[in-house]
Amino acid sequence: MVLRVAVVDDQDLIRGGFVAILGTADDIEVAGEAADGASALDLVKTVRPDVVLMDIRMPGMDGLEATERIAADPSLADVRVIVLTTFEEDEYVLRALRAGASGFLGKGVRPAALIDAVRTVAAGEELLSPAATKAVIAHVAQDRAQPSVASDVFAHLTDREREVVLLVARGLSNDEIATELFVSPLTAKTHVNRAMMKIGARDRAQLVVAAYQAGLAGTGD
Repeated sequence: MVLRVAVVDDQDLIRGGFVAILGTADDIEVAGEAADGASALDLVKTVRPDVVLMDIRMPGMDGLEATERIAADPSLADVRVIVLTTFEEDEYVLRALRAGASGFLGKGVRPAALIDAVRTVAAGEELLSPAATKAVIAHVAQDRAQPSVASDVFAHLTDREREVVLLVARGLSNDEIATELFVSPLTAKTHVNRAMMKIGARDRAQLVVAAYQAGLAGTGD
């Protein structure tokens, strides 16, 4: 299966670099490019890529708004967004995930890691770099007074599903969760999917945010 990717960045050099990197992977095809959020929306609606590499700071409509509109469009439910920015440790991290992004990476990501990121997100996994994960926790801790997810939503989870959500919030993959709980990867994936369905999370990234916002996962070690 060839994964189709749209690359969105207002800087030609950076956008061209991403396109060149993706072009080295046999299973990835660049479906189009855009230099701002409005153009990105038009592009995504036209080519229906599997993954969008989305810059945040762009003229006109920024990447956050574009991401939010993509996530809110039922016809684009299968499109996943990876936010790429140099501002990895500021307030944009949580805002991007709340907007519907499935992944978050710094622009300094290595070529091999970028390609792996596209494959990971396309497969339905969340993608949070260590710095981004720390930023999510920090911002949620500061924003606890106004949670966007009610803690009672998690009351509908089984004990096993709650345990799995905590492991997802720690950044573990399905395979790692399976090893931790002594179950098969398929069973781990089933628990994760059921938890997402029960709380209405679009993907694992939103599950992580919801868990911290509802207080299910702690903000400190």
